Amino acid sequence: MSGPVEQSIYERARWAWLAALAVLVAAPFIGLYPIFMMKALCFAIFAVAFNLLLGFTGLLSFGHAAYLGAAAYFTGWLVKTAGLSPELGVLAGALGAGLIGLVVGLIAIRRQGIYFAMITLAMAQMIYFVWLQAPFTGGEDGLQGVPRGNLFGLIPLSSDIAMYYVVLAVFVAVFLGVVRIVHSPYGQVLKAIRENEPRAVSLGYDVDKYKLLAFVLSTTLAGLAGSLKTMVLGFATLSDAHWSLSGEVVLMTLLGGMGTFAGPVIGAFTIIGLQNFLADRVGAWVTVIIGCIFVVCVIGFRRGFVGELLEWQRRRQRAK
Repeated sequence: MSGPVEQSIYERARWAWLAALAVLVAAPFIGLYPIFMMKALCFAIFAVAFNLLLGFTGLLSFGHAAYLGAAAYFTGWLVKTAGLSPELGVLAGALGAGLIGLVVGLIAIRRQGIYFAMITLAMAQMIYFVWLQAPFTGGEDGLQGVPRGNLFGLIPLSSDIAMYYVVLAVFVAVFLGVVRIVHSPYGQVLKAIRENEPRAVSLGYDVDKYKLLAFVLSTTLAGLAGSLKTMVLGFATLSDAHWSLSGEVVLMTLLGGMGTFAGPVIGAFTIIGLQNFLADRVGAWVTVIIGCIFVVCVIGFRRGFVGELLEWQRRRQRAK
């Protein structure tokens, strides 16, 4: 029974994603503000990266903002001061975040549960202190005036439309890459670790190596999101590396649906949309409103938006 049911859900999801992609492609021409859309797409990449670690591997990191912030500073400084082209700056920022993730992962990956989460938070706070004190980051003022430059020396990214389609292309590539990873044999091992780590060990898998690779992949993609965000907005600040941003990406993932592909994307657009829409209307109360939404989500639909929708579709198909 589950085969036809899952196939039907898969077909509907494919058409939904094609429709969503069409909307994203047409977004600049249907009245959607390009800067807002680019910021939302950057955080969607961030949430997808985090979901690879939490939703498909079962590792809760409380310090993922450290990697987004690190890449933001790396890219900003390399493009503004060292004169690197935007594509090399973004690549260097993502790789730098991945290297930091490798160091943190080697320390944290041997622990589980709350101990792993607390180690990632502690390491992230140490990294945050480095950005606060380092001279090239600008301290509390941040790194300002990062130029977009020309992509491959040909495409002027000063145009919001051109920059938007670059960010959209990177988002689509990241999303499809994560889908491929999860459906690969490596991804199936990650799911086995998430469901029952002792059993995965008994089957002969070196779970520490699998988890470390997942951690590095996740931090590298988080860094890619931070690099793109710096290129879009033209600055990097301490808020990019603050622990509260790590909490926001957890909220995005849980609100949309942990362990689903669409969930983190929808969660990111929801949170960024609420922040932009409510900021000028309710001020600091936006945090309270988002917190209330999260509480309602946890109590009312614990699988998140997409998780509950998929479960409802499964029940409906089985009832036929």
